[in-house]
Amino acid sequence: MKLELCGIRKTFGRLVANDDVDLTVEKGEIHCLLGENGAGKSTLMNVLFGLLRPDSGEIRLDGEPVRFANPGEAVRRGIGMVHQHFMLVPVFTVAENIVLGFEPTRALGWFNRKKANADIVRLSQEFGLDVSPDAIVEDLPVGVQQRVEILKALYRDARLLILDEPTSVLTPQETLALFAVMRSLATSGRSILFITHKLKEVLAVADRITVMRLGRVVGTTTPETADEKELASMMVGRSVELVVQKAPASPRATVLELRGLVVEDDRGLRVVDGVDLDVHAGEIVAIAGVQGNGQTELAEAIAGLRPIAAGTVRLDGRDLSSASPRDAIRAGIAHVPEDRQTDGLVLALSVADNLVLDIYDLAPFARHGSRDLATVKSNAGEKLADFDIRASDAEVPVATLSGGNQQKVILARELSRPIKLLLASQPTRGLDVGSIEYVHERIVAERDKGVAVLIISSELDEVLALGDRIAVMYRGRFTGFCDPSTGREQIGLMMAGVLDESAALAAGAAEGADPASSVTLSRGSVHP
Repeated sequence: MKLELCGIRKTFGRLVANDDVDLTVEKGEIHCLLGENGAGKSTLMNVLFGLLRPDSGEIRLDGEPVRFANPGEAVRRGIGMVHQHFMLVPVFTVAENIVLGFEPTRALGWFNRKKANADIVRLSQEFGLDVSPDAIVEDLPVGVQQRVEILKALYRDARLLILDEPTSVLTPQETLALFAVMRSLATSGRSILFITHKLKEVLAVADRITVMRLGRVVGTTTPETADEKELASMMVGRSVELVVQKAPASPRATVLELRGLVVEDDRGLRVVDGVDLDVHAGEIVAIAGVQGNGQTELAEAIAGLRPIAAGTVRLDGRDLSSASPRDAIRAGIAHVPEDRQTDGLVLALSVADNLVLDIYDLAPFARHGSRDLATVKSNAGEKLADFDIRASDAEVPVATLSGGNQQKVILARELSRPIKLLLASQPTRGLDVGSIEYVHERIVAERDKGVAVLIISSELDEVLALGDRIAVMYRGRFTGFCDPSTGREQIGLMMAGVLDESAALAAGAAEGADPASSVTLSRGSVHP
C-alpha cells in the first residue's frame, strides 16, 4: 500500500502540532519517521489512524483520497497500528487478544476457537512471529507481547503497519528480532511506518528517513546518505554531542554498601539473589542486563519501595535495610524510577506540585502545617528555567508535558536537595537525542560534585557511555564486573548468562586489556 500525506495541519488552540506536513511511504518500504518528543510524530499518526481529524490536508491510499472518522475505518482500509504502550487485555489468551472484535464464529454465533488458533499459527509461521495462541498475555515477556500486537494488525489484513516507538521496551536481542520481522513484512509487500528517536536503529533498518521538528518536516534522507550526527542535528536544530563528555572518575569513600541482599518479587520468588555491591562518592556504577533479571526489584529495595528478604543496605554507614521511601529520601537518596508516569509523577497534579512531591511538607514549602503556595510557585519558576523544562505554565498538569520534559521534572525535583546517592533506573527510556544529552550531562555533573551514582539501564550504549564501572546482572546475580573498555560482545554474553569466568578472562586478554583488572566474575556477588 502506498501512503501519501499531503499538507496535513493539526492545531490545538494556539499550538500547531502539525504544520503542513507532507509524507510519502511507498509499497514494501520501511519508512522511518524521526523526531524529538513533541515534534508532532504521534499527532500525525493519530490523524492517519483516525484518532484525530486534521484541520486541513489530505490522506491518500494508493492514490485514492480517504478520510477516517475513527480507527475502525482506518483498520478496514488496511492500516494497523502498534502503539508504544500495548493495547492488550492481560488476562486474555493470545488468540482472544488477536481476534477481539473480529472473532470467527460457528453455528449459533459461538466463538470458533479452533479456527482462531489455526489462523494465528499460520500467520505466526508466515512472518516468523513465534507465539502460542493459548498463552496468557500477562505471562509473556514484553518482546512476545509486541509480537501479539503485530499479529493482531496482520489478522485484520493490515497492508500499512505503523510501529510507534516499537523498541522502547525491548532488549537488544528482541530489537534485532523485530527488525527481521519488519524486513519480512516489507518483502511481502506491506509498508512499514516506523516511529522512533533512536538513531542507530534508524540507520540499521530504514529504507528512507523523514525528520520532523516542531511540527514540520525538515528533510527526508536515506541511511546511505546520512549519519547519526547529521540526523541528530536535523532533529534538534543544532549540533548535538553524541558522546558523553566526562573526565576520569575520582572515587572516594563508600556511600552505598549492599551485602548479601536478597529481594523477592510480588509472587514471592527470589529475584535478587544475595548480591554485594559498593558505590563510592564521585563515581558512576552502571548495572547492565536484560530487563527482568532483578534490576527493578534491586532499585526498589534500595529506594525503600520493596521489603528486603535478607542482607543489608547501608548509606554512608547508616542501615537502611528496613527504611521506608520517606526514610530513604531523608537519608539522601534521589530516585529516578524506570516508569516515570507510574512511579515518578502524579500526572493529574501540576508541574509545580510534582516538583515538591518529596518535600512538600518541609520548609520553605510548608509552614505550621499549611502549604506555602507562593513559594511552591516561585520554586517551579526557578526549576523550569534551571532545568529547561518546556511547559507553557507551571500550573498545567504534568501529564500534558512530553516524555523528555516529564523526566526533567523528576530530575529537577530529585537533584534540588542535598543528596548522597543518585539512583536512576532507565534514566533516558523513551527520550529523544536532545533530552538524552541533557540527562547524561546532569548525571555526570552530580558525579563530579561528589555524589555516588548508580545507574540501571537496559541500553548497553548508555551503560558504556556513563559507567565508570559496570556490573552485569543475570538472574538476580552479578555475573561480571568490568570497566567501559571491555568489549561489547563480551558484556553482551555476560548479559545473556553464557560467559563463564575463563571465557571472560580470555576475551579480556584477547582485546588487549589486563584480564585481572578489566573483568571480575563471581557466582553470586561483585564488589571492588
